[in-house]
Amino acid sequence: MPASTVRKRSRSRITGATALAACASLMLAACGSTKDTASASGGGTGRVGVILPLLTSPFWQSYNDYVPKMAKSEGVQVLKTVNSNSDPSQQITDIDNELTQGVKGLVVAPLDSAAIQAGLDQAERKGVPVVAVDVAPDKGKVAMVVRADNVAYGEKACDYLGQHIGSGKVVQIMGDLASVNGRDRSEAFRSCVKKKYPTLKVLEIPAKWESDTAAAKLDTLLNANPDIKGIYLQAGGVYLAPTLQTLKSKHLLKPAGQKGHIAIVSNDGIPQEFDAIRKGEIDATVSQPADAYAKYGLYYIKAAMAGKTFKPGKTDHGSVIVRLPSGILEDQLPAPLVTKANVDDPKLWGNTVG
Repeated sequence: MPASTVRKRSRSRITGATALAACASLMLAACGSTKDTASASGGGTGRVGVILPLLTSPFWQSYNDYVPKMAKSEGVQVLKTVNSNSDPSQQITDIDNELTQGVKGLVVAPLDSAAIQAGLDQAERKGVPVVAVDVAPDKGKVAMVVRADNVAYGEKACDYLGQHIGSGKVVQIMGDLASVNGRDRSEAFRSCVKKKYPTLKVLEIPAKWESDTAAAKLDTLLNANPDIKGIYLQAGGVYLAPTLQTLKSKHLLKPAGQKGHIAIVSNDGIPQEFDAIRKGEIDATVSQPADAYAKYGLYYIKAAMAGKTFKPGKTDHGSVIVRLPSGILEDQLPAPLVTKANVDDPKLWGNTVG
């Protein structure tokens, strides 16, 4: 709340049966596999640094808690996680510090899709592979981006509000537009409304993943537009609490089904959002997989340290690897819409954390 594929030694030509045997025995993705068995083939040893974007969001707190658990299950030796505290410049310093400690791999959640290139270049010069989690870089080399389809986030929010409101004013409280996540969600929501629900009028709050900014700007907007019918929160981890508090202070927080209820769709899938859905305070959220981000971030860095590469295609863990316009590969993990109908599903990670 976003470094290169390990450089291989000069390739010697392997012919016929030798190549087939190598592929069959090791299940290397370079031989065309996108299967989960890559993580079980051994190799990929060495310490790994894990860099977080922030820890003020319950989503990232959960991700942080999952890291040591998933490191154990994936057989990866991780250093203590580092928090960049919402500062893109600090994140570059954090990468440099981890490299100085001699890590053999990095798992980074970039704060700024453009600024992160400086850190990725540092890692590439040292031959250290990087896996990006949650946010894709605009430039720079990474072994894999582990991320859900953020365009789908905006579209799911648009469809829910469009189908349940019909017409009127809706607000999207946007993330940092320096992040590809903020851009993808904002543009997807905006475009979907324009194309499918033209009777909705979109008002926008650029909030940069900052709860105080979201609260202040929503308060001002509601003063001028007391007839708002829907709100899209691009990050429930930082926007849920201030949004509910602002609505409550203006006597606009009414439960679903009651006249005057403002429909709210969020993103993250944290326990607090699930509780809000059960209470009728919000209507839906998109469950961004904090557990799978930790698991597959470490899975891919282990593979990269072992010299393995991947290609586009379906995986064994219910996702699809796609090639981004930049040429980078991205494993797009599932992110289901959660409503009152399925909020108690025990398979949702938000129902498994204390």
